[in-house]
Amino acid sequence: MLYVVLFFLMFSLYLYVVLGGADYGAGIVELFSSEENQKITKKTIYRVMGPVWEANHIWIIILIVILWIAFPAYYNIMVVHLHIPLTIVLLGVTLRGVAFVFRHYDAVIDKSQKLYDSMFKISSLVTPVFLGMVFGALISGEIKVVEDISSLTFYEAFVRPWFNVFSVLVGLFFAALCAFLSAVLLIGESEKEVSKIYIRKAGIATVVVFIVGLVTFIYGYLFDYVFVRDFLHNGFAVSLMLFSGVLLMPLRVTIKKGRRVLSRFFAGLQVFLILLAALVSHFPDIIITQTSSISLLENIAPDSVIKVLGISLIIGGSVILPGLFHLLKSFKMIKILEQ
Repeated sequence: MLYVVLFFLMFSLYLYVVLGGADYGAGIVELFSSEENQKITKKTIYRVMGPVWEANHIWIIILIVILWIAFPAYYNIMVVHLHIPLTIVLLGVTLRGVAFVFRHYDAVIDKSQKLYDSMFKISSLVTPVFLGMVFGALISGEIKVVEDISSLTFYEAFVRPWFNVFSVLVGLFFAALCAFLSAVLLIGESEKEVSKIYIRKAGIATVVVFIVGLVTFIYGYLFDYVFVRDFLHNGFAVSLMLFSGVLLMPLRVTIKKGRRVLSRFFAGLQVFLILLAALVSHFPDIIITQTSSISLLENIAPDSVIKVLGISLIIGGSVILPGLFHLLKSFKMIKILEQ
């Protein structure tokens, strides 16, 4: 049953990166658009995101619950040492949701609309950056785990793990990835003339993702980060990234041609390959501290708890997944045969 729990953990992570990432990316695309294009994007976002934007956060809730119940030691390190960036993420999600609703449904059109617009766009950028910084902190080797945390200074315990160049670069990489996913999604949700805007932005975002990712790896290699070193020594992880690089060509072609299904397929596949490469290169020792690596499978919950959790996830998944599919299909967001 442990494998069932691990499957749902990774599956939830993947869906949140793809669906939640595209959600955040919509605000980033709007932020880095001209005033005229912002108005177009704003209308498109309401039509596309309106029915599903809350549903996208189901996956991070499932992810957190699984960590909390099944992997308490891992969860404890995250919420203790990384409570500052996690709090900023929570605030970002909240402010973004408030702004999304009020800038659309507010009965009074006044200067407050500019405030809501700014809140939505800025929180759409800040939130994924700090989410990426959380993951960067887990693999940066800057976390210092001690029996008595009071022996550490506030900076050593709660700031240094995530406030460093490597973690910031990972955060920027995730934000760029979100913008890329959103631009690809919006291509298929727009009329032909409008879709040209998102085709151009998707092309730019692809280049930015590649450059930021490359800079992150170069920095990690030059400063001898354990994660980067082990990644480069893992043949399977390197093969996955090389395959991802090869797929950039068909991805770019499908984006330029505005192919709705194929561009989304290649975009989702890129995310899958990136996540899989990152996980297999150091799994199960995902947390890298200053002295050692901590396995996700150490100090897990008792077998009885894992069994109940696994059964609950199977039952819940059988309800949530068909429901989500029906929701997307009802609002015509699933276009299997449309090119």
